Amino acid sequence: MSHTYLPQPSENLNLLVVSTSKIHGSTYMGYLLDEVADFFKGVQEVLFVPYARPGGISHDGYTEYPRKAFAEIGIAVKGIHEFDNPAKAITNAQAIFTGGGNTFLLLKTLYELQLVEPLRQAVKSGTPYMGSSAGSNITGLTVGTTNDMPIVYPPSFNALQFLDFNINPHYLDPDPNSTHQGETREKRINEFHSMNDQAVLGLREGSWLHVENSSITLKGPHKARLFEKGKVPKEIEVGQV
Repeated sequence: MSHTYLPQPSENLNLLVVSTSKIHGSTYMGYLLDEVADFFKGVQEVLFVPYARPGGISHDGYTEYPRKAFAEIGIAVKGIHEFDNPAKAITNAQAIFTGGGNTFLLLKTLYELQLVEPLRQAVKSGTPYMGSSAGSNITGLTVGTTNDMPIVYPPSFNALQFLDFNINPHYLDPDPNSTHQGETREKRINEFHSMNDQAVLGLREGSWLHVENSSITLKGPHKARLFEKGKVPKEIEVGQV
């Protein structure tokens, strides 16, 4: 299928950009395990990046979630925090998974540990990368369209820039029956476009992007909503790119 809607990656990449790690009625990654098994085919161990999770759970505790889930498909998981040299761990990783949480905390930690460039280089060299929620936010140009609060201040909003647009995970459509008077997600993205130019893709819960080489495909049960500055938003059908 030819590239139709989304800016095409300028490099050969292998990405799974997931809106959420858990949907209603599922266990952690339970709804997505078949796709994960296919994406990580041939991989024995995945390097997990737990830096997005703020207080309340340790990095060890957070890593147990993907460890337990991926064990069902025969893949081991090791947290990046378990290594003395996290940059070397990224370079040597068979595959990488960055979990959700707070995007600002995740990005700040990656910059502080000087891991942004090692991540870019590893993935651009062919290492499969999977992100969920915050881990998906950082695949775009910036984190300016995340939904979470800036609980910390990263040195830059520039993200890993694998994709030539921004991601808005957990995208919610306006509820016509709601009496809430606050801004909708669409309104917030329009506000973003009053000051920024890049496209924004709203990923609804339970859907994801599969990026393989220079092709982007929307997968899952829901359409995605593409916002481009000065244009009427488009609905992207499942299977389209």
